[in-house]
Amino acid sequence: MCGLSVSTVSKALNGYTDISAETKQKVMKVAQSCGYLPNSMARALKTNRTHNLGVLFTDEGRSGLKQEYFAAVLDAFKTEAEAHLYDITFIGHNQNAGGRTMTYLEHCRYRNFDGVCIACVDFQQQEVLELINSSIPVITIDHVFNNHTSINSANVDGMKELVEYIYRMGHRKIAYVHGEKSAVTDQRLTSFCRTLRDFGIDVPKEYLVLSAYHDIRSTEEATRRLLTLPDRPSCIVMPDDYAAFGGIKAIESAGLKIPDDVSVAGYDGIPLAEMIRPHLTTLKQDTSRMGQEAARRLIEQIESPMTTIAESITIKGTLLPGQTVAKMPAAV
Repeated sequence: MCGLSVSTVSKALNGYTDISAETKQKVMKVAQSCGYLPNSMARALKTNRTHNLGVLFTDEGRSGLKQEYFAAVLDAFKTEAEAHLYDITFIGHNQNAGGRTMTYLEHCRYRNFDGVCIACVDFQQQEVLELINSSIPVITIDHVFNNHTSINSANVDGMKELVEYIYRMGHRKIAYVHGEKSAVTDQRLTSFCRTLRDFGIDVPKEYLVLSAYHDIRSTEEATRRLLTLPDRPSCIVMPDDYAAFGGIKAIESAGLKIPDDVSVAGYDGIPLAEMIRPHLTTLKQDTSRMGQEAARRLIEQIESPMTTIAESITIKGTLLPGQTVAKMPAAV
């Protein structure tokens, strides 16, 4: 149809620069007129690249993409990947033709992913370690592995900034309802205790209560226990903004007002936190930049493996003062 050789048409369609702009324009015009699209499977066989990225995302609470923080990170990841002409597919325990359940690594090889982004999983699970230690390019979010690039929220600095703000507002009895054990929890919990220690405050063990991320019910129960203490805290830091709704419910059910009687702070900075009244005091994580960086760094590994260095990248958040932390009288 173009009156050109197969190789010339191929070069025009694939963006080679050793043909004239006039020839390329002619080929593209004919391709458009006849509705031609390259066959992705055939292209993958030729280039050994599918332009498909796998995303491994699972959590014990099974909240999935309803968890606003990771949903926002993955949305930004998807947008950046698509800008580089990559598709994304979620990794699961699919069954193969013989009816056997595939491991995560087997699923990745079955789909021939060019690379994988791993977020919100049990990073010590054997299947996850198998995938991370494979030859497939991998990037992790909020967990660091040697010789692998990771994108991390500044959990230590973020919690430090949040606690410092609460301290400056005059609070000295500060409790923390923290999430289940993970690298993120360890960082935040350590930063919480260390920051208060630097202010000369020892945190009573009963002020540190285990709950679960993104779990309103367990956070409500944990907050209720704090409120029954003989010397109850004046401010409670919640596991995350969504879980904070459980803490708020417990406080209001006890006939107490926020922040007049008990102050509250969240973590994440989800849009919902700005919609409640009073506005929730929280630490907003930069989910857009985290997702963008994760996609960009993973694609760099895929397309330029010999010049890409594994790095641990930390992305700073922003304190949103809100209205749920009261200004206390000057501490004695």
